Amino acid sequence: MIRVVGVNLPDDKRIEYALTLIYGVGWGNAKKILAATSINKDKKVKDLTEDEVKRIQNEVEKKYKVEGDLKEEVRKDIKRLKDVGCYRGTRHIKGLPVKGQRTKSNARTKRGKRKTVGALKKEDRTKLQDQPKITQK
Repeated sequence: MIRVVGVNLPDDKRIEYALTLIYGVGWGNAKKILAATSINKDKKVKDLTEDEVKRIQNEVEKKYKVEGDLKEEVRKDIKRLKDVGCYRGTRHIKGLPVKGQRTKSNARTKRGKRKTVGALKKEDRTKLQDQPKITQK
């Protein structure tokens, strides 16, 4: 396995795809990195030479903010929005979608599992009250 910027790249994958496993490198950046280092995008990771690995490593370290640095920057940006108290910051604080998405019928990923709120039917309420309460000793 080849290690680039602290990420192990799987040997059996094409280098173009394997680079996208690095946080902060998508398809577009992977193509730019391979073009700058003049490496064939169809090459498998296990077929790369030491020289090619070093060129990729240098290119990623010099020109791109990836992994820990990028995560830290994103965290700082969100903290700044929260401290300022702007609309986006308050949405982050409340755990709601930030960029204008609807929340009545969607946003389950951000909001979590449904919690039913409202009145109970008379029969349901009596069933809940009639059940014996279990106490722990």
